[in-house]
Amino acid sequence: MAALPKITDIERIVLDVPFTPRCQEWNAREVWQWRISEVIRITTEDPDVTGYGETILHYTWGRVPDEAIEQALGRNPAELLGDDKLGAGLQMAVYDVVGKALGVPIYRLFNLPKVRDWCPISWWNIDMPPEAFAAEAQEALARGYRSYKIKARPWWDVFEQAAAISHVTPPWFRVDLDWNNMLLNAGNAAPVLTELDKEERIAIYESPIMQRDVEGQRLLRQKTTRPIALHFGEPPFPTVVRDEVCDGFVVGGGVASILRQATLAAAFEKPFWLQMVGTGLTTAMSVHLGSVLPFAQWPSVNCMNNYADDLLTEPITIAGGCARVPEGSGLGVTIDEEALTRLRMEPPFELPRPKFLLTVTWRGNRRVTYAGMRQCWDDCWRGNQPVQEPGVRMAARLDDGTNEWADLWARAEQGPVMA
Repeated sequence: MAALPKITDIERIVLDVPFTPRCQEWNAREVWQWRISEVIRITTEDPDVTGYGETILHYTWGRVPDEAIEQALGRNPAELLGDDKLGAGLQMAVYDVVGKALGVPIYRLFNLPKVRDWCPISWWNIDMPPEAFAAEAQEALARGYRSYKIKARPWWDVFEQAAAISHVTPPWFRVDLDWNNMLLNAGNAAPVLTELDKEERIAIYESPIMQRDVEGQRLLRQKTTRPIALHFGEPPFPTVVRDEVCDGFVVGGGVASILRQATLAAAFEKPFWLQMVGTGLTTAMSVHLGSVLPFAQWPSVNCMNNYADDLLTEPITIAGGCARVPEGSGLGVTIDEEALTRLRMEPPFELPRPKFLLTVTWRGNRRVTYAGMRQCWDDCWRGNQPVQEPGVRMAARLDDGTNEWADLWARAEQGPVMA
């Protein structure tokens, strides 16, 4: 084991990192807590060797346990490499510290040959109206992106959304659609996907139906000309490869988990997205992993574009739809210490849940109002609403303090309100 400076202190710094205005408007319905980032700062016996990592506290593969902090103190950080039990931010900071102590970029610590200097990366947004998606796509292009991954939902007209994006982007711009199973079954999904196949920019479909539906996935692969991707692990990997269930994967988690999933995917030549959500720190970690994983060929999903601050003094270079792999030691990026002070938040590390009345309107002016996104999701997942009807649209109405709003909310809390 390399003799590296031991860990002397581990600090938790929790931040409220604002979203961009458009992302704030639409993220507030469902992922408002993603603004909360816990930055881990590791200091060592060497004052010149300090490491940083990040956990999005309310969307993570693993929070950092207090026990992991206690066990890491006083240790040689090299002894902790590859341990997913550390949690997201601490594991990242350990890799950053070891890379800096050895004077090498993190990708050198994975014991794998580098396969790319530039890693494909995607712009990402939660579901939005067509005009908002179009504006985001234009911004993505202006900032060097060539790929856009969006959430497709039954309360928006996905055909109108795809057309709006196509109208403002060149033919080589690609759009990936993620339904989170909301097309429910192959009978629903097949006509939707075959119609979307006509859109030149559509590239990949993620989880269009229930992932456990092996026969349905096989049928859809015969119906569409685009690849179908599933989250790694459901159905079990042996089933996926034996029954030819999908074309590729969403891969995420800790370093050990990612390397294991990537190795299995590579053995069967299945491409995948790396999905690691966060600001510039997390994106840098994702890029290091992508640089050594041959089948990380689909654009990584990091959601960095949602944040108004990347927490870095210099942004990660993005051009031609790819992020440049940092060559400095550790993560190869520099934390913005001023941002850590400016955005620091005090406990409890939660933001109040915004109260939205959500009204979905279908053709024929049929309307249903929901008390928040969870109720809307559940109603659609139960198959109570059309899975993808042209012309459908959602209106979000934040609590405005009026009696009319309060009365409708009280009714909707008892169940969806049909107009």
